[in-house]
Amino acid sequence: MMVVATSNFVPCPGPAEHLARKGLQALALLLAAGLLHTQASPSARSFQLDYEHNCFRKDGAPFRYISGSIHYARVPRPAWRDRLLKMYMSGLSTVQVYVPWNYHETLPGVYDFTGNRDVEAFLDLTAELGLLVILRPGPYICAEWEMGGLPAWLLWKPDMTLRTSDPAYLAAVDSWLHILLPKIRPRLYQQGGNIISVQVENEYGSYYACDYGYLRHLLGSFRALLGSEVLLFTTDSAGARELRCGTLQGLYATIDFGPGSNVTEAFGALRHVEPKGPLVNSEYYTGWLDYWGEAHASTSAAWVARGLEDMLQLGASVNMQVVSWQRALPPEVWASPLAFIPQGSGQQGLYMFHGGTNFAYWSGADYKDQYKPVTTSYDYDAPLSEAGDPTEKLFAIRTVISKFQPLPVGPMPPATPKHAYGWVALRKYADLLDVLDVLCPSGPIQSQFPLTFEALKQAYGFMVYHTQLPWDVPDPATLGAPPHSICDRGYVMLQKEYQGTLERDRQTTLHVTGRAGDTLDILLENMGRISFGANTSDFKGLLGNLSLNSRPLSNWLIYPLAIDTAVQRGWPQAALPKSSSGGRVGPAFYTGTFETPGIAWDTFVKFPGWSKGLLWINGFNLGRYWTRRGPQQTLFVPGLVLHDGRPNNITVLELEEAPPTPLLLFLDQPLYNRTLGCSTTATE
Repeated sequence: MMVVATSNFVPCPGPAEHLARKGLQALALLLAAGLLHTQASPSARSFQLDYEHNCFRKDGAPFRYISGSIHYARVPRPAWRDRLLKMYMSGLSTVQVYVPWNYHETLPGVYDFTGNRDVEAFLDLTAELGLLVILRPGPYICAEWEMGGLPAWLLWKPDMTLRTSDPAYLAAVDSWLHILLPKIRPRLYQQGGNIISVQVENEYGSYYACDYGYLRHLLGSFRALLGSEVLLFTTDSAGARELRCGTLQGLYATIDFGPGSNVTEAFGALRHVEPKGPLVNSEYYTGWLDYWGEAHASTSAAWVARGLEDMLQLGASVNMQVVSWQRALPPEVWASPLAFIPQGSGQQGLYMFHGGTNFAYWSGADYKDQYKPVTTSYDYDAPLSEAGDPTEKLFAIRTVISKFQPLPVGPMPPATPKHAYGWVALRKYADLLDVLDVLCPSGPIQSQFPLTFEALKQAYGFMVYHTQLPWDVPDPATLGAPPHSICDRGYVMLQKEYQGTLERDRQTTLHVTGRAGDTLDILLENMGRISFGANTSDFKGLLGNLSLNSRPLSNWLIYPLAIDTAVQRGWPQAALPKSSSGGRVGPAFYTGTFETPGIAWDTFVKFPGWSKGLLWINGFNLGRYWTRRGPQQTLFVPGLVLHDGRPNNITVLELEEAPPTPLLLFLDQPLYNRTLGCSTTATE
């Protein structure tokens, strides 16, 4: 992610001239904003905003940075140094860092800062490599991350109003901030660390609540826990409503928009809330995320480089981000990314520098007329690929940066080695309904009517809803659910025979026949909670009762499944062989092994002929595949997941239909862009 701050880069006045400006109206900026305060001495460590001259100071001297986003939660810890070093060697001086609350507080009062979740180790590594940090700790972050970073356990209280002054929500937020922010304070720039600014909330103006009391509460908490000197800021889109509801006196306001926007109008809107100080676009996009069922987003390296050079010529500071906006605009509009930007107008952001992967269940979703889950890959067509490899776009950006400042001495670290391990044969282990004793060892919960994931404290993954047909159904009857009550996909089995899939905002009825007493099972999959907009209270499971020809079904047994717990303990490979049906339709587990030829390199696994499911290798959940819908056709397998010198255990949960011969294909490059029903060119 790159963020750009543009202004006529005029040297700022000396420290003494700052003393005349004591009337503060804002505290921070994303890419370089700062609280203007009295400087004790020119040698004091400071990162400040000069409202009078619209420029920034670091330790009293004019300063410009180029930064990029890397999400540590999307990158395996052993790869952090490689990704950050590639950022540094590209000429970037600063990294933007989101902190996902739900990644760390997994249950109320239960915190995890170990291994891949050790945010302090990540921040210390940025300092070791000489990078500054812009921290974005939320509590809400969006980031296309599950529920925007908010913990699913907040929904255990269904009447809680998220992102507002609701006392129950504020109590949870305060508890979290009192754990997180004391870890951050010693790392602030003013304290001798490398964090130059901190964002409060994220795009709050896009949320329906417009609760200034909530923002004031956050401001007070951040100030109490981080001190008075740290630069605090907000980020919102440039709409009047968004800026009205997302900004607050005492927080420096910044905006985000894509190159297709009228920049004069956007920055004019910002001037209504920030009459002085730099004009900041916190996220200036050069690519975009992928949704299941849509074409892979990509942007031209030349276009990105040209836009970056134009911004740097304006004296900008830059933060790298990524979005594909060309799809909605004609080429003549997007040919010049800065067509609307006047000289000295503001700061732009480019998002991401390196996207990474939504391993396990961490991908979020949007709601744009319908539910749109995000793919497992977060490649983002970023300068560093999903696997952390320098791309043409990275070298184009590096060339531009070299025109404005010296690059670090030394070579760019190379791409990590990849290996095509080839074909691996799998065998069916068991149908999912035949192993519920393993996947739900505590047994089912009885309920007259269906209960949600949240009611049963199941955060992610799957639950099975089991009942029986209460009467004979000799002729096809409609099995259906009320609107918006299948969240998100329901795999229907009658007498353990797969009947089809019910899907949120798509297919909500099936026709079935059967006899009284026949078993009816629905495997409900959570595809990721909405991460942006008004509906972050995205409950999962069956939110309403299923009916048969409009007559409600009742007497349910509900099984919350702990699939990951079982797989991480060695199941099913360590279990006794299971006799299973030879059928290949419906939810079932498949297993296999393969050995590496003396190396354990990164690889990509393809699912030829498979439909939809999840993949674990050696107990590590690599995320969802959805071959039938696309666009993503491969999953990234970091080499650190693999064993060298002993077998690697593969577990696949196929949800709909496996191929006649269940095989996986390991490649040395990804395949991102093949969507069912779309005439897109595959990139292999």
